[in-house]
Amino acid sequence: MNVTTILNDVLGGSRLTEDEVAFLFSVQNRDIWKIAEAADIIRERKNGDVVTYVRNMNIHMTNICKNCCWLCAFGRKSTDPEAFCFTDEEFREHTKDAGRKKVTEVSYLSGINPEFTIESYEKMIRTFHEEIPGIHVHGCSPDEILFAANQSGITTKEALIRLKDAGLGSVQGTAAEILVDRVRNIICSKKLSTAEWVRIIKEASEVGFRATSTIMYGSVETEKERARHLSVLRDVQDETGVFTELVPLAFLHKNTLLERAGIVNHDATGREDILLIAISRLFLDNFDNIQVPWSKIGRKVTQLSLMAGGNDVGGTMFVDALSKDAGGGDESDYFSPEDMKIMCDDIGRTLRQRDTFYNLI
Repeated sequence: MNVTTILNDVLGGSRLTEDEVAFLFSVQNRDIWKIAEAADIIRERKNGDVVTYVRNMNIHMTNICKNCCWLCAFGRKSTDPEAFCFTDEEFREHTKDAGRKKVTEVSYLSGINPEFTIESYEKMIRTFHEEIPGIHVHGCSPDEILFAANQSGITTKEALIRLKDAGLGSVQGTAAEILVDRVRNIICSKKLSTAEWVRIIKEASEVGFRATSTIMYGSVETEKERARHLSVLRDVQDETGVFTELVPLAFLHKNTLLERAGIVNHDATGREDILLIAISRLFLDNFDNIQVPWSKIGRKVTQLSLMAGGNDVGGTMFVDALSKDAGGGDESDYFSPEDMKIMCDDIGRTLRQRDTFYNLI
């Protein structure tokens, strides 16, 4: 295959194949910048010069998790000394703090506590709305939805309906990691299968939800498996239109079981960061938005990624314990709109606040 030929074809309107994507992921020379340039052209066609962000806050209810995946440095068993689970009052106080920060979105990101049921999630969602009227609640991965349904003896579709009735605004497309079961059996063996993840996302669409999509790259997957993951997402989007964006999540290895077992000894690399953003933009022609994961890759690589196909920098965050525990730097907790603007002004782009569904505010 030839990089220039592939890029000319996609800029001319052709749809990339999975094999072409796997080949592009393998590029290690200056052709990386050709791929980035092509992706930036596609980004400009779709999004103009606007870079968006959402004013949001992550709330970590608990780090106690049924999975304790090998890719994760956050999850704990209930007997571990670092384990925590907020009381109702502590959770309500964190919710009030989000309201004081004038966020438009709260993201529930936590371990999957073995004691939780569908009622636990409904209660948390209702607490958000009681303390911050009008807030958008973004939460509940397919793995959480499957677990809550099983715990409560209902179907996953019934669980989704109940979560929607409780006030859940959109579903998190997390727990995807890499949607290839060979990889999942290594890095997150206790999570749901690829087929289950796809099924629940499709059910979410049927119920009326929109969802994010994610990819956790840089651990043990191959270029072909990254391509397979993106192909699964593109096929689901063709069928449902459920996804608002792709959120690439660079793997951070410190303090994970993958590191302790000697399976992985480094984070995703800068080359992988740039290529993941750029190739996703070129391949996912049915996605409007490619988010750049600033808390995972740092602000300087984030700026470069905005010139390689990215059009969104995600949220202000305020809290990202998942990245911090896996070795994320001091910049992984909060990104102020003022600093975002400096970054965007420097590359001739316009920063705009958005809501969860990319309506400009």
